[in-house]
Parts: sequence; structure tokens; C-alpha cells
Amino acid sequence: MPSFRLTITNYQRKALERKLQIAEQLGDLRMIKFVLAIFAMVHYESTEYAVRVLNLSEQQVSNYFKQFLIYGVNGVSFKKPGGRKPKLTKEQQQELCHLIDQGPQACGFGGGCWRSPMVRQLILERFGVCYDVFYIAQLLRNLGFSFQKARFVSDHLDEQKRREWLKRTWPRVLRLAREQGALLLFGDEASFPQWGTLNYTWARKGHQPRVKTSGRRKSYKVFGLIDYFSGRFFYWATSERLTSATYQQFLLGVLKETKQPIVLIQDGAAYHTRNKMKEFFALHAERLTVFQLPSYSPDLNPIEKLWKKIKEQDTHLVYFPTFEALMSRVDSALVKFANRCQEVLTLFGVRA
Repeated sequence: MPSFRLTITNYQRKALERKLQIAEQLGDLRMIKFVLAIFAMVHYESTEYAVRVLNLSEQQVSNYFKQFLIYGVNGVSFKKPGGRKPKLTKEQQQELCHLIDQGPQACGFGGGCWRSPMVRQLILERFGVCYDVFYIAQLLRNLGFSFQKARFVSDHLDEQKRREWLKRTWPRVLRLAREQGALLLFGDEASFPQWGTLNYTWARKGHQPRVKTSGRRKSYKVFGLIDYFSGRFFYWATSERLTSATYQQFLLGVLKETKQPIVLIQDGAAYHTRNKMKEFFALHAERLTVFQLPSYSPDLNPIEKLWKKIKEQDTHLVYFPTFEALMSRVDSALVKFANRCQEVLTLFGVRA
């Protein structure tokens, strides 16, 4: 076997290490052997190590060596093999969709969310088809999937109770409201802190954007109700604590402002369900009927989307030097949506 020692620069070494990392991520065995053969020739005076350890022929090692000498690091690459790329059959595509719907852990992976290399490995193991990892995104889009941000779900969430609410309680609530000609109000509260809230924004790489903050731990609270049928928005803003007493004040104001019966859907916040509130609801039972949402189910309450929209449009990434500045900004947003019933209606995700 020929005896020689190859010398490379630090730049070439780092470039080869990057190519090796990419090859390992892609599962490109030929590229891995190519790079390791070059490193073997750097550290050893003969090709024997590369031939024996990497299971290559002397001719392959010689070809790698010549290719690297002529083209440098750019020569460490392979053309895609010719011929038609193997594809999944329609039945295999359907099975793949089913496996992805089950989640990574059900398929033997440790993570809770799918990433392209994981899907690529799943396809290879289950169907014997090897796709380029960069094609996986296009394949998934073709199958009806999209790349989206995951959300946390509380481990206290009771799926059975949620299904029961959607299947039995919600139709009963909707039927009752229609029969009575009532307002069907979804209620919730939001807090807008003076110290500000952050969101995603564009910025130069390596230059994290900075947003001023007053640092004052004070917030503006808002009680809100939106009507399922009309999109009408009732609200009451306060700097006081949210309690059963302030909640009663808000509901009394809504009762005075309206004439129809009210069917109220609320979550399980402590000040919604205390004995004082039960007495209040009993006192006004002639006009006010109350239903509770399942625990840990903000996605069933469309007013949550309204709070999110107000924060995105009016308070995220905004500096409020004074509490009055915050109040003015939030009040303007509340008035805006109180006059845009049709826009509020689009926020409802639970429809009959």
C-alpha cells in the first residue's frame, strides 16, 4: 500500500468537520466514509487504516485522495444517484399519516413533536424508502401537514369531560339560549401589565432586539363577555383586584344594560365559583343561567382569542412609561372591538 501523509489547514479541518456533521444528520454513509478517509490520511502515513476500518478498497481511498488534492474541500461531495427516486405507495402514505397523527412517542421516538429527520427515519424503518431529509418537508405538505408551533396542554386536562361538554352540554346550552331568545355570553378576564409583554419580531442575526420597560409590577384588568349570536362585546376595566365583588359589579352592569335573558358560560376561576357568587346567581336566576366550562379548557372559550388579538395588536412590544398610558391604549382597543361585532364573531371556534 502507498505510504504518505496528508496535511490540511485549520480552515479545511473545520470545513470537513462541518461536512461530516451534515452527512451524519442526513445519514449519507458515502460522505461519512469520504471525510473519515481524508482524516485517516491526515493522521496516518498509509491508507491501511482507512481500508481496514472503513471497509473501503485501496482504489476507493486513492480516488478520495486524488479528488481532495484536486478540488480541496469542495471535492468532498457526491452527485445524487441517477434513476427515479423510490416513492411511497398511496397505501403507505395513508399509513404514514396515521403514524404521524399518533405522535413520535407512539412510534418509538423520545420527543413529543415531529422533526424532519425523525420522519425520514420512520419512513426508512417502516417502508424501506430513503428520502433526502430536505424533501421531507415537501412530502408532509403534500400529505396535508403544516409546520406549526406546538402548544402546551395541562396534564390535569380531562379529555372525557371535554368530549362530554362538547357532545351533550354545549348543544343543550345552545338550544336553551335560542328557545329563550337569550344572549349567549362567553366570559373571561384579562390582565395587561405595565411592564410590558414581548412577542416575536424580526431583527439582525446576533442582535437581540430590546424593548423598554417601566419595570412596574402593576396591571390593568378587564372583565369581558362576548355574545355568540351577535358578537356584541361587554367589558369593564379596573385597576382593582379581580374578586367575586368586582365580578358581581360587572355582571350587574350587564344586566342593567340588557333586557333579554342571559346564558353565561364561564371558566372555573375561584372568584367565579365562591359561595358569594352562587348566592348572586341564585338571586338573579330569573334572567341569568350559568354553565361552567370543563377545567383547563381555554380553547373552548372564544373570548381568549379576543384577548390574544388585543395584546398582539396593541400591547406587545410597547413601552408604557406611565400606568395612564397603558390604560389609554387598552381602553382604545376595547372600544374598537366593541364597535366591530362582525370581527368579534370571526373569533368563535365553537359553532353549531
